[in-house]
Amino acid sequence: MIAVIVACEVGFWIAVLGGLTLRSVAGMPRLGAAVLVLAPVLDAVLLVVTAIDLRAGGSATWEHGLAALYIGFSVTYGHRMMRWADRHLARLRTGQALPAKPLGWAYTRKCWADVVRTVIAAALSAAVLAGLIAWGGPGTPGIEPLVAWFPVLGVVVAVELLWALGYTVWPKRATPA
Repeated sequence: MIAVIVACEVGFWIAVLGGLTLRSVAGMPRLGAAVLVLAPVLDAVLLVVTAIDLRAGGSATWEHGLAALYIGFSVTYGHRMMRWADRHLARLRTGQALPAKPLGWAYTRKCWADVVRTVIAAALSAAVLAGLIAWGGPGTPGIEPLVAWFPVLGVVVAVELLWALGYTVWPKRATPA
């Protein structure tokens, strides 16, 4: 199972980097977009392979849970990552300077938007985990490794929340020059 996760992750990054390169550097936007479509396809492949493995009687392992988290966070943060990379590649190609990073309340708002995004990612991951548990059926051997990922999701959301709270109380200030 870990080999499938690694293969999907490597394939994901090849699709992302290849698609962005074709779109932004080589000037082939259609081909680049077609290659970028492979990234969510690999997420779907990972989900299907994980479900089939459990349904076929495979023992649930931490890798199955990792696949669920990967899918939830990839779906939620993937599009944002693509936009960020597109903007940066376009600026590098044209020689424009990168925009200033947000400070103060603008950064705080960004942190709270990340809280919402992380909650959505955790909810999607939890739904995938619950689906895998249900799909595997009551006889699935050792379902505990999947259940063990639910507290991890809680910790991830809590850390994101603490980060945003911290910048709400102490907004990010410009560093003195």
